[in-house]
Amino acid sequence: MATDFSGNWELERSDNFEDYLKALNIDFATRKIACHLHQTKVFIQDGDTITIKTLSTFRNYELTFTVGMETDEHTKGLDNRVVKSLVTWEGDRLVCTQKGEKANRGWKHWIDDGKLYLELTCEDKVCIQVFKRKE
Repeated sequence: MATDFSGNWELERSDNFEDYLKALNIDFATRKIACHLHQTKVFIQDGDTITIKTLSTFRNYELTFTVGMETDEHTKGLDNRVVKSLVTWEGDRLVCTQKGEKANRGWKHWIDDGKLYLELTCEDKVCIQVFKRKE
């Protein structure tokens, strides 16, 4: 059975986020703001159809996908690119590969010891974010 990510998650720690944003060519001012935001992730999961909402006081982003189906994703509010995204299960991890202008781009979500982990990759940069469940 697939991992159930459902619920609200608050950002606890973010490592190497600014370098990841630089790899995406995010401008200086936006990077500085983004690195100081308090983020909440909201997962709504119905089988293999998943919605992930990333909420903050600066920008919100919502992504709905079906695991195993490639989609065109417009990263509006992030780096404003169109990428081909494919999310698959690798064991208990959700793994997204994004094809577009940037090489080696994607993300992975998993839960370990009650914490939600997000690994963001772009080119040779890797950011790890850790979230705790919001009660």
